[in-house]
Amino acid sequence: MKQFLILGLLLLSASVFSQTKISGLIKDTSGEPIAFANVIFKGSQEGTISDENGRFYLESAKTFPTVVFSFIGYTTKEVELSQRITYKMEVVLEEAASALDEVVIFTGKTSKKNNPAIDILRKIWENRRENGVKKFKQYQYDKYEKLEFDLNSIDSAFMQSKIFNGMEFIFDMTDTSNITGKTYLPIFLNEAYYKVYGDNVLNTEKEDLIGNKNSGFDNNQALIAFIKDLYSEYDVYDNYLKFFDKAFTSPLSRTGIDVYNYVLQDSAFRDNKWCYNIIYYPRRKNELTFKGDFWVNDTTWAIKEINLQASKSANLNWVRDVYIEQKFDVLNDSIFLITRDYFMSDFSLRKKEKAKGIYGKRTTLYNNYVFDVPKDKKFYSEQVDPYQYEIYNRPDEFWDERRLEKLSKDEKGIYKMLDTLRTVPRFNTLYNLTATLASGYYLIDHFDAGPIYSIFGYNEAEGVRIRLGGRTFFSQNDLWRLEGFGAYGFKDNKFKYGLSGKWLLDRRSRLTVFGGNRRDVEQTGASLTNSNDVLGRNLASSTLFSVGTNDRLSNINLSTVGFDIEPWKNFVVRVTGSYRTLRSATETFSIDYKVMDDGVFTGEIASEVHQPEIEVGLFYTPGKKTSGFGVERTIINDGSYSTFYVGYGYGMKDILGGDFEYRRLQAYYSRPWNIGGLGRLFSTAEIGKTFDPVPLSLLSPIPGNQTYFTIYNTFTQLDYYEFVSDTYASLYLQHDFGGRIFSRIPIIRKWNLREIVGFRAVYGTISQDNIYLNASNIVYQAPEDIYWEWSVGVGNIFKVFRLDFNFRGNYLEEPEARKFGITGSFGFSF
Repeated sequence: MKQFLILGLLLLSASVFSQTKISGLIKDTSGEPIAFANVIFKGSQEGTISDENGRFYLESAKTFPTVVFSFIGYTTKEVELSQRITYKMEVVLEEAASALDEVVIFTGKTSKKNNPAIDILRKIWENRRENGVKKFKQYQYDKYEKLEFDLNSIDSAFMQSKIFNGMEFIFDMTDTSNITGKTYLPIFLNEAYYKVYGDNVLNTEKEDLIGNKNSGFDNNQALIAFIKDLYSEYDVYDNYLKFFDKAFTSPLSRTGIDVYNYVLQDSAFRDNKWCYNIIYYPRRKNELTFKGDFWVNDTTWAIKEINLQASKSANLNWVRDVYIEQKFDVLNDSIFLITRDYFMSDFSLRKKEKAKGIYGKRTTLYNNYVFDVPKDKKFYSEQVDPYQYEIYNRPDEFWDERRLEKLSKDEKGIYKMLDTLRTVPRFNTLYNLTATLASGYYLIDHFDAGPIYSIFGYNEAEGVRIRLGGRTFFSQNDLWRLEGFGAYGFKDNKFKYGLSGKWLLDRRSRLTVFGGNRRDVEQTGASLTNSNDVLGRNLASSTLFSVGTNDRLSNINLSTVGFDIEPWKNFVVRVTGSYRTLRSATETFSIDYKVMDDGVFTGEIASEVHQPEIEVGLFYTPGKKTSGFGVERTIINDGSYSTFYVGYGYGMKDILGGDFEYRRLQAYYSRPWNIGGLGRLFSTAEIGKTFDPVPLSLLSPIPGNQTYFTIYNTFTQLDYYEFVSDTYASLYLQHDFGGRIFSRIPIIRKWNLREIVGFRAVYGTISQDNIYLNASNIVYQAPEDIYWEWSVGVGNIFKVFRLDFNFRGNYLEEPEARKFGITGSFGFSF
């Protein structure tokens, strides 16, 4: 979701207020660029550091006549500025005579011994937990947050493009970034004001939204929540800072001395506190690191100010630049509390400096801290109506009183400019195109047609398949929604359809009723944990190529009705009643079973299953973030939270013509693990048991994968129905190192490839009663000797492709066992 929104916005992809601006390149006498050199206006604290390519940009609201360039092992150089704006400077630094033979100094590596900066860093480690709101039992404060998106690298050719005919007035709002020096055009602005309460004894926190205002996207809470999650909360004292689902090593990390070079640059008073200034920069390229500096107090060893800019060579897609700035205030001469947090990222399809891109900015300010005022535990857990009209429609007076930082002249003009822009037909066309690419649906008068990505498909039963569908949509907070589709297969010449409806009865508890019916072709047994979602993902094979013939498909007629409720945040109770009819969809596949009467075979063979079922499911997703307040909500941090599910199903016989009585218990646990600088591990464990005899179509086949695509939580080297069980336990592990290994190999370092390893195992049994009941053309075999397989993969190929090499671990003697296979997948990730 995040990646598609960014990529969609990129498809759409000067006023000067500062008094002094400079940019250029720093190099040595041989013409090689000098990375991480210091650039500072003489007689000031305003400065920056050159990037990996020796390039720099610096601006100030003041006028400075001289700029100073310096770096370890080189002679400091002062350059007089003949004009306030000086771009494309070329600065040559000469090696210091005393350092010509000191290789360590020449390469910019700093010593870990006898380095005062390292000594200060160790003091920070010793005192890191003694600062901030964690110092108190309870805390509360006001928080003001400003989010902004801007098109950047605006030039005259871009402004004169025909695409902007009728919208030329928007370029009156262009401005220049004081960090990158690029001209940008605001396209989105959102302001929010919160009251935050926390209790360190109860280990809980509550954030009440008091006011929200935005322009450019019509109160699009999904986009707002997406941007907020993109810049999720972080603590610079942590060893790793998570952005874009990547773990950057903090310069304050205990492992920092192995990742960064540190230099004690200066000492001075900062807001009447004596502080040391330390500059840091990476020891190696292609790692998730920063460059920048920080000021640290000399008695509390707490950070007063810190600046972080992501390394240009970091293994990060679609992000050209990341800049962070935090400031802290002092309480009672000892406790430092954060007062300002600024985060800016530069998204672009290409990392070239002149390529068009999008700035994403978040400014957060904190004020009115109050401590040790306890509140009842119920205060933190009580449910409130998540949507209140007045919160999103506060008058201007509200914002004039509560903004902790006044809007600039340009920011004030954004609201008017963007509101005017929405009246321009050409802009609405571009806006709708972007929204369609991001969501997969096209809006037609309160009806979303789509998803467009599933119009065409293919499988052995239907041949070429065409599917058209849509859903009602009046706003993102609709209390009810109808959704449906129609499909036609050109091989079986049959029409399929699906229809479902949902109605949110109570927004506070999220009590929702739902129901629907679907007649379709399905790949049953493609997942261990059953689903009664009528319009869930169609698991029939939709690839033109497969490993062997995949004809093991079923015709399904599924009807459901039920309700769910969320008594606590992210804890859902769901009760579903379903009725399904199953039969084979191809002539070469059979789900036949023996008809029994009180455990005695009648001699009759049945080819169709009619089965009503009642299921109770409990879902717990701690950490899940959503947007919207209607019957459907958008998940913002998909793949970044844990999921726990336990369900009990009861199949009824002789009720509505039911064929079998059974009990089924299933559980599922999935969790992503951020393992510091070693990457990210995804783990899934499933267990289940069906307690009574049932035919093939109601058992639990171990999910195989006969496609050439990598599909998470399936066994790549298994065919469909190769193993069948009524009792199972499985484990799925996949670890993405994020390029940590490849970044150490010079030959392939520049390709920014990423390493993935996987391990999958499953244990299962099948009862003799189930084996006796079987009359299909599938021979039952359960993996009583734990079946396992492993894989190694290379990701981020051309930034969008991943290749996996899969190996079967055992059961190698089985006829036609696939010992080795190659799968791939496409995807957009940071």
